[in-house]
Amino acid sequence: MSDQTRTMSATTDARDAGLVVGEDGLARPLWASKDLMLREYYDGEWGLPVRDERGLFERLSLEAFQSGLSWATILRKRPAFRLAFADFAPDAVAAFDDGDVERLLGDAGIVRNRAKILATIGNARATVALRDEGGLAELIWSFQPETTPRPRTLDEIPSRSPESVAAAKALRSKGFSFVGPTTVFALMEAVGIVDTHLLGSHRRGTSGVWSAG
Repeated sequence: MSDQTRTMSATTDARDAGLVVGEDGLARPLWASKDLMLREYYDGEWGLPVRDERGLFERLSLEAFQSGLSWATILRKRPAFRLAFADFAPDAVAAFDDGDVERLLGDAGIVRNRAKILATIGNARATVALRDEGGLAELIWSFQPETTPRPRTLDEIPSRSPESVAAAKALRSKGFSFVGPTTVFALMEAVGIVDTHLLGSHRRGTSGVWSAG
């Protein structure tokens, strides 16, 4: 078999799995191949471990705002979100008042949804309160499963898990909102608690949390 034939075969196999081989020879899922912003996010951030309170609060907040929207929309607005929400510092957001709510509702740079804005402020207060019990990072990472999915195709990637159901319940019991099992599973994917990179992706097993197999 010639090198050209091998390359064509590998490209076909990747495409059949829902992967796109870029000009750099690296395989990525279709969603991460649509534009440079998504590609850079996939290559350099998505699925890497996040264990600090601010980082987890930001990602939990953005996942809540993403509900019903595309992730690309949220990612493009992330600089504006960070500016509007004091860089997602929990203490600062927890101190937001009615004036801040009206300010946020008038900010065209973010998603102007009152329920989600109020949930983010409430979640900041819950995050601060949770410090007395070990903190947000300890709670979320306590739901890391013993094994991670091993999807070969996009259809094999789950949208929730027993752990995300349990984590969502635990978060709600601590005063968090907009934290359903699907939202929490997306958070777990984003911060490395589970690895749902396709087995053929160049990012599979690169988090340091899970092996590639």
